[in-house]
Amino acid sequence: MKGQLFFIPNTLGDSPIERNLANETIGIIRSLKYFIVENVRSTRRFLKKVDKSIDIDTLTFFVLDKHTKVEDLPTFLKPLLDGNNMGMVSEAGCPGVADPGADIAQLAHERNIRVVPLVGPSSILMSVMASGLNGQSFAFNGYLPVKKEEVPKTIKMLEERSRRENQTQLFIETPYRNMRLLEDLLRHCNPKTRLCIACDITLETEYIVTKTVAKWKGSLPDINKRPAIFLILA
Repeated sequence: MKGQLFFIPNTLGDSPIERNLANETIGIIRSLKYFIVENVRSTRRFLKKVDKSIDIDTLTFFVLDKHTKVEDLPTFLKPLLDGNNMGMVSEAGCPGVADPGADIAQLAHERNIRVVPLVGPSSILMSVMASGLNGQSFAFNGYLPVKKEEVPKTIKMLEERSRRENQTQLFIETPYRNMRLLEDLLRHCNPKTRLCIACDITLETEYIVTKTVAKWKGSLPDINKRPAIFLILA
């Protein structure tokens, strides 16, 4: 009998486990001996935070990051094929959603291995929930272009799509470039477009506020080097 592959949400920062994970999720984590992870060191810290009694030295980790070779992925599934359950853990939030995991899930489905998503925090869903923007239709666009000259065109394209389809558009930026992106949004979006800034979700410093672009001007929050997600609805 094949094992099950559990997709385990990680915390979005240094916030209490009990605020982020259901008891059933914690119980499943405690039971696992094999993990596919984005980073071994941070996963070890996460597991100790879940339960200090977990014996890390008895666990087996397979690293799935940008350096992992596609041809190596099938070997990660051997414990599952041998009947052992496994967990997939990314650096923050839900694996497979704007984080590694999709390729492993696809391989598992091809081999008739059950993939089980567990309950936990997702900055994408939580920001939509609290934004007051359209939660019936929304799209996550990941990072905007790195080249500065391409950003205005992309912002205007997303705003037009939002207007045309009445669809909330979500995107993120490297934290140290948050303020630059925010300034670009205010410069290139219509004054009536609604903009939600969601920062430090689940942390004590959580900040989720929605205003029109016009009302944001002149009163910007300091979100430099803080994990943030931006949402617009034209």
